[in-house]
Order: sequence, then structure tokens, then C-alpha cells
Amino acid sequence: MTTTHGSETTTQGTLHGKVALVTGGSRGIGAATALRLAREGADVAVTYLNGKDAAEEVVRAVQALGRRAVALRADAGDAEEAAGAVGLTAEALGGLDVLVNNVGVGVLGPLEGLSLGDVDRVLAVNVRGVFLATQAAAARMTAGGRIITIGTCMTQRVPGPGGTLYAAGKSALIGLTKALARELGPRGITANIVHPGPVDTDLNPADGPYAAGQAAMTALGRFGTAEEVASMVAYLAGADYVTGAEFSVDGGHSA
Repeated sequence: MTTTHGSETTTQGTLHGKVALVTGGSRGIGAATALRLAREGADVAVTYLNGKDAAEEVVRAVQALGRRAVALRADAGDAEEAAGAVGLTAEALGGLDVLVNNVGVGVLGPLEGLSLGDVDRVLAVNVRGVFLATQAAAARMTAGGRIITIGTCMTQRVPGPGGTLYAAGKSALIGLTKALARELGPRGITANIVHPGPVDTDLNPADGPYAAGQAAMTALGRFGTAEEVASMVAYLAGADYVTGAEFSVDGGHSA
């Protein structure tokens, strides 16, 4: 059944009976994704590091939609915790069908100013953590499993200096996604990556000091919303014949 909520179209029930884990799901794109998947019928786990109150608010919102939900504290930069969140989700909600690798950190700045600590943290969270969570999820998933990773428009086009470390880490996820599609395809598990452009969140508000320049780099001349990205994630969570693909939700940033 297709219904419309304001400007958002949803096909309610496409994920009925499924269990999803959204890493970094306490705010922004992660929170919007958790709520969208719940509206599609999924039970949802979200991970957080410091935003316990925000994560619990997401849980209450999911439960208000009639779905089960749980908030799990997990540091994606910690190898054991990154993988462990998958097991905790399965224990709490009875399995795992959809993994959304949303959590990430961004360290932007001149190349010469990036420290070894910056490099280690960004790669630990944005690459190693994603790999380990995916590895753990794939071990539990059966046919119909979905792995959806959040990349960035900066893997398609880097419009200025300062993005070397962030773009490098996120670019690794493209290779991971394509390799996963080949390896997991025979098992009926898909893997795709979504590249958001400038999105209005508390970390990068549409009325922030750098917003005008970012908006001007898009073909549509505006920021996107977290819900617009979540809509693409929801589509991929229900799609059977889409895998190994990249999807830009960037307002034409990469055009």
C-alpha cells in the first residue's frame, strides 16, 4: 500500500517482520532512517556513542509507530563493539535482515595539519568499523538480507581542499560495497551505497556559516533533508534486484 505523508511517499509494510540495525541512529540521517524503516514495518535497533537521550527518543518514536526498538551504546571505532552491535541487535530483536552502516566521523582540514590520531580515528570508524559490522551481519543474514552503507558526495566530487582524509575513507566503502555484492549475491543478499550531498542536520545546518557555499554547489541550489536520504535507504531495503550500486542523493552536487 502506498501512502503520502506531506512530501514523503512511503510504501508501508514492505519491511514487515524485518529487523534493521542503523548505526549512529540517534540523530540526523540515522534517526530519520530508523523512523522511515519503522514506518515500512521493521523493528529497529540504533547505536549511539554519546547521545543516549537522543537515541532513546528515537526508540520511543519507533515504538509509537507500533514497532519494537532498542538503543545500543557502541563505539564504531572499537573493533569489538563495532561487530558486537550486530549480535546485540539479533539477541534483542530476534535476528537481523537490514544493516545500515550510517555511523561516521568527519575530520576536515589541510593535509599537513592532519595528525596520526586523526587518520587512525577516521579509518577506524569509517572503514574498519563498517567492515567489521558488515562481516558480522553477513554471517547472520539469510536470503533477502540488505547491507546499505552511507557514503558521501565527496567520493564523486571534491569541490575544494580539506577533504583528503574523509574522502579517502568513504571512497574505500565503494570498493567494499561492490565486492560484497559479488560475494553475497549468490546468497540473495544485496549491498549498495548511498552518497548524500549537503544535508540539513545539527552538525551541518542549512542556515549555518558555510551553508550558502555548499548549496550553491548543487544543481538544485539547496540542502537536502535527512528524510530524503532515508527514503533512498528504505527503497534499497526493499529492493530485490539492485546490488553493487551507488546512489547519489545530493541535489546534483556531482552533476
